[in-house]
Amino acid sequence: MKPWNFTPPPASELGDRQVPLHGTHLQGKRIALLITGSIAALKAPLLARELRREGAEVIAFTSTEALRYTTLDSLEWSTTHPVITKLTAAAEHLSDEDPFDAYVVAPATYNTINKMRYGIADGVITSTLASALGKLEQGQAKILIVPTMHGSLHNQILTASLQQLQCWGVEIMTPKQAYGKDNLPDLRSIVAAVSRLVSSSPLKGIPILVTGGPTPVPIDNIRRITNRFRGTLSIKITEELYLRGAEVQLILGTGGDISPAHLPCKMAPTYDRYSQLVLEQLQEIPYVFGIFSAAVADYQPEQLFAGKIPSGGAMQSLKLVPTAKIIERVRAEFPDLYMVTFKYQEQVSHEELMNIAQERLGQGYNAVVANRGEEMGENGEQVAYWVSENDAPEQMMGKEGIARAIGDRLEELI
Repeated sequence: MKPWNFTPPPASELGDRQVPLHGTHLQGKRIALLITGSIAALKAPLLARELRREGAEVIAFTSTEALRYTTLDSLEWSTTHPVITKLTAAAEHLSDEDPFDAYVVAPATYNTINKMRYGIADGVITSTLASALGKLEQGQAKILIVPTMHGSLHNQILTASLQQLQCWGVEIMTPKQAYGKDNLPDLRSIVAAVSRLVSSSPLKGIPILVTGGPTPVPIDNIRRITNRFRGTLSIKITEELYLRGAEVQLILGTGGDISPAHLPCKMAPTYDRYSQLVLEQLQEIPYVFGIFSAAVADYQPEQLFAGKIPSGGAMQSLKLVPTAKIIERVRAEFPDLYMVTFKYQEQVSHEELMNIAQERLGQGYNAVVANRGEEMGENGEQVAYWVSENDAPEQMMGKEGIARAIGDRLEELI
């Protein structure tokens, strides 16, 4: 445990109930958070704050049973709004004057799911959901339910109800299944699902391939050659596109950062596997965009040694040969793919970097994200440039900023 000298925390510009923003994918969206009687309801205040961190305005609705596991004070504190626990003359379940963009039932119990399916409206939650289904039919709102219950309750009745609700257009989120239960997924995954559900981005439904991380080449069964890149930026790009609703697939080299559980990700433990995955994906799915940020190995040993090379002098020299350039093969075999490639340089000027990027464009690639190791922002942020034909280079700052700028550029292209 780190020693503490008992100094107070530094001052913050945030008020007590304010939250720092992670993003703006729910900016301007009103979310009804419907909380039912499951022990998982204790996480509802934290979920409300996570939704707000993407810019959402959150109003909590609770059943009487839900208040056995969470409290009015914690929900009001976390949402900054009064909690709706009963229906009044204001007809809170209709929300006609201040409509919701999405209704999120988390946790969603066996009782609530089945009542929703059969149109039973006998309380705050079920009456609100009855109205929400009508708004869904009219294209005025979205509904996401997160089933949470013991495995013995996951019976044929529940399955039939979930199938019927899905048929009506209700989004059903896959629970985290463990220890014989349908558990609440991690909160960030729920926020991502809500963001995708309400997204109006032109990228919604567009298939996009992203690659990132190192692509190690083995020397023997134990040792490998790799690089220091971790794939952080590729994960940020994938997250940004995923939240906008794109059908994005990440291929990530091992030995770097770990992708969040909610992102579609295939791991590439070696350069050969990376190359195989890229080609397989492009052959199977008609991707519109390919974003190639992986730090692909340039060289590999001429010979792969079986087993483990004995310690000592056996590895004093190692003959390396160039690897095949996978992006060149992709460019040749998939001419309709809009390819965004990355170029990292050191010990070059900005002008030289731009010239290198222009040379890459001249080789038939659509856009280049170029950066120099020496150029960083005031706070050490990565600085990169989007370079494409007929446009002036666009500076992008910080990994999150780079990811947002790439998303904006792809939206313009769509």
